[in-house]
Amino acid sequence: MLTRKQLELLQLIDTCMKRDGVPPSFDEMKDALNLRSKSGIHRLITALEERGFIRRLAHRARAIEVLRMPEALEARNAPRVIDGGRAVAPQTSGQAVQAMELPVMGRIAAGTPIEAISEISHMMAVPGSMLSGQGQHYALEVRGDSMIEAGINDGDIVVIREQNTANNGDIVVALVEGQEATLKRFRRVRGMIALEAANPAHETRILRDDQVEVQGRLVGLIRSY
Repeated sequence: MLTRKQLELLQLIDTCMKRDGVPPSFDEMKDALNLRSKSGIHRLITALEERGFIRRLAHRARAIEVLRMPEALEARNAPRVIDGGRAVAPQTSGQAVQAMELPVMGRIAAGTPIEAISEISHMMAVPGSMLSGQGQHYALEVRGDSMIEAGINDGDIVVIREQNTANNGDIVVALVEGQEATLKRFRRVRGMIALEAANPAHETRILRDDQVEVQGRLVGLIRSY
């Protein structure tokens, strides 16, 4: 399972190895991923190595070997991170599109945050009227009860429009410190970011701006009875 930044770094290293024969420098990695310091790159590389995607070779400068790529990425040539893939519209002839196929990217925590899900579990048809604008969309299965007062129950499928900004009150997919993914209501409070639950049994989390990365906004919900 990879976070978006981990996958971006893995793809960058793989691309440079195939093109140049050597991995990018830490400065190149930092700039490409828009990180503020090299320490963030060190953490990402360590995470990739621990998960078995790369190997660092001792006593050699810029020596990183790509051992494998995510299976779903190889199969679909598409992102496998929580921020999703591109919606694919079914082909019709002379008829309006009634539904679109979206990747279901796995599970999102409406409760205690979980590590970002990297697997595309399956595809599902979503009514076209549920999709917002021309952006990319993806779906996630909800786990937990922290958003029940917003009408989001355990087991529901939420439809998410990919975006990296949010307005106060939006329900968003938030990546916390590059590792934990959660579905919460977004709010800015005195220069900080509040991730609010919609269940009094769960506390609001107050975090610095640099600890939270918005990865999408809720635009629809699908429930099976």
